[in-house]
Amino acid sequence: MPRLRPRLSRLLAPAMVPLLLAGCGNDNEVGDVSLGLFTTKDIKIESLSDPKIPGVTCHLSNVEADLDLADPSDSSLACRQTGPITPAMLADIDASASGELLYRRSKSVLFKSLKVRRIFDADNQTLLYLIYSTKESSGSFKHALSSVPLWNTQAWQTPAGE
Repeated sequence: MPRLRPRLSRLLAPAMVPLLLAGCGNDNEVGDVSLGLFTTKDIKIESLSDPKIPGVTCHLSNVEADLDLADPSDSSLACRQTGPITPAMLADIDASASGELLYRRSKSVLFKSLKVRRIFDADNQTLLYLIYSTKESSGSFKHALSSVPLWNTQAWQTPAGE
């Protein structure tokens, strides 16, 4: 029987991490909306500046459930041009079809993450920002998309043939 306690504490330790982190603030948090008096779930709103294109700011929202082992997968994303976007900035980004990971946050103790990727649509001169959950929920992977057109920026390139 004495060996049961160390085993039990090793099994329960990972489950306690979200509870310990629940009180930790987020430096990028700009909003916190309670979902009601009798719930521990809140909608958190964060700002995210694109590290390679500082002229773009995204706001993402997602639900945090302080006393659950996993947060819901639902999220939302809105990205806008908030400063200059230059050709030099675009030259430094990953232009592959899968884009570049900009943000990652754990949403459970068992492998669920919330991620944001930047993808460049060169044909349409648009930056795409995709937020998604890495674990299936209710039969689908939750995701949302926002776009920032390069029209009227220094980075705009006139399409060939025009």
